[in-house]
Amino acid sequence: MKDIAVIGSGFSSLAASCYLAQAGNRVTIYEKNGTIGGRARQLKKDGFTFDMGPTWYWMPDVFERFFKDFEKRPSDFYALEKLNPAYRVYFANNEYITIEDTLEKICTAFENEEAGSSIKLKKFMAQALDNYNIAIKDLVYRPGVSPMELVTAATMKKIGQFFSTISKDVRREFSNPKLISILEFPVLFLGAKPSDTPSFYSFMNYADFGLGTFHPKNGMYSVIDGIKRLAEELGVTIKTNENVEKIIVENGKTIGLISNGEMIDADVVLSGADYHHTETLLEKRFRQYSENYWSKKTFAPSALLFYVGFDTRIKHVNHHTLFFDVDFKKHSEEIYDSPKWPDEPLFYASFPSKTDNSVAPEGKEAGIFLIPLAPGLDDIPEIREEYFEKIMARFEQITAQEVKKYVIFKESFCINDFISDYNSYKGNAYGLANTLMQTAFLRPKLKSKKVKNLFFTGQLTVPGPGVPPALISGKLVAGLIDKENIQ
Repeated sequence: MKDIAVIGSGFSSLAASCYLAQAGNRVTIYEKNGTIGGRARQLKKDGFTFDMGPTWYWMPDVFERFFKDFEKRPSDFYALEKLNPAYRVYFANNEYITIEDTLEKICTAFENEEAGSSIKLKKFMAQALDNYNIAIKDLVYRPGVSPMELVTAATMKKIGQFFSTISKDVRREFSNPKLISILEFPVLFLGAKPSDTPSFYSFMNYADFGLGTFHPKNGMYSVIDGIKRLAEELGVTIKTNENVEKIIVENGKTIGLISNGEMIDADVVLSGADYHHTETLLEKRFRQYSENYWSKKTFAPSALLFYVGFDTRIKHVNHHTLFFDVDFKKHSEEIYDSPKWPDEPLFYASFPSKTDNSVAPEGKEAGIFLIPLAPGLDDIPEIREEYFEKIMARFEQITAQEVKKYVIFKESFCINDFISDYNSYKGNAYGLANTLMQTAFLRPKLKSKKVKNLFFTGQLTVPGPGVPPALISGKLVAGLIDKENIQ
């Protein structure tokens, strides 16, 4: 039995803690904020409840596999509802495509937009399913220690897909710009442009069209709460308002940490906090990656988020609604190529109260709005207000209704908040993008190369950004710790 100190309480930290406690270790989580969950925290105000971070529940099989490792099921901790429609995508005033809950229905929607496109979609989805079976059921459960992890009979047949891109593949088959946008959309969860994302990642399209979109009752925080309950059943201790200030190293190995000025002994330190920030808790000679290293990496976007309470029900939207009525390519360039506040931003809106009556008072609506941004931009209140006005004006015009006059309150969250609340590098929201040169063994390592008994987990390491990968990251790092001969 070993004493393991875990920094942070996001999905990856909670998952790792469950596995480590199951293996017989004494595990304590140290969370700097007043509530657990990391980016998946919850905001409650005036009878409204908002998920502050993730709002999409995709890849239910990954959650099932996680709970099965503890002889549990997701339904032991929270209730799931499959959304139909999954989401709606607006392209102009009252002009939209609705993505429903089965591939057959989605094929019909494509065919209505472009004759013959359903045949191409079925072919594309067959490839996406094949990639999903290789990636999610096998490759992502490898710890990124060696490039040989990627060398299998199945991946050798797919080698060409690592050197083409999602954008090229989609545009080779489809010419309709609306359908192209819908097919390129899922890889945005991986934090990179479709033109920089390897074709192999089309498995995200299977996660979207093949498996569907779900909603946990009471929001994504109910998943955090479920994993917390599991962790505590396994003996994990969780401490909030614990700001870790330093990781202590002696004779080349970590012996503990300092939190709120107090020395805490530990045989192992595992950080699920921001990787770059975690290394600043070490003396410079013990850091694996330089500031120059981080500055050259492709980071996933940051975001400007608004949490809005409306004094009326909002019409002409679904639980998840995307607004692609402006130039997708231009906004992407303003995130990745020439970072700036976007001239005409795409945005996403979530109305969980469309599905879940528990998140808003009767007759009212909870709305979450998200604008993807380049990390590292200047973030001031005046700019936030300017962009709220921009998206509200477009929202009203596109959905043909007045909504702004019904705003009871709005709270915002942006780059400065990602930095202050999560110590996020340049205020990124989703971690390190999954580009070809930032995949698997090319990502920052789960295990420190310079300090014995120091490990990392989460969206800046293996396998990458997103909630399902975070659960997998926790399992991978727990497996590495279990294999170590820690003294």
